[in-house]
Amino acid sequence: MHETIARMMEVVAKGDDTLIAGLLAEDVRFQPPTYWATWTGRAPVAAVLGHVGKVFTEFRYRRVMGEGKDWALEFQCKVGELDAVGVDLITLDDAGLIETFEVVMRPLKSIAALREAMNARVQTDPRFLEFRKALG
Repeated sequence: MHETIARMMEVVAKGDDTLIAGLLAEDVRFQPPTYWATWTGRAPVAAVLGHVGKVFTEFRYRRVMGEGKDWALEFQCKVGELDAVGVDLITLDDAGLIETFEVVMRPLKSIAALREAMNARVQTDPRFLEFRKALG
């Protein structure tokens, strides 16, 4: 297993965006399961993933598939009282940092709960006002 993937598996559920940031390429692209959009850049993506790590509980990876630059990590967790399963689809760059990170999840009820919890967190995190200004 690639060392970046192994390290990500250790830190993602901790919700510590400083640990996550060190694994991300400067121009990383993140596609969340809650809406059709892309977050771009190390700081915003680390912040989003840090919040996700605090919303998910009982998080664990069940299977890891991949080699080289392309990885799929199946996980299970809870969002509030709701069960969820999903897959992190990750591509590494030539330096071994996370270049793209897409999350797919089910069921719909859990994704809706995740979106609600994330919106509440983002609205109280002043960094996101800065990220939005930077996006124009």
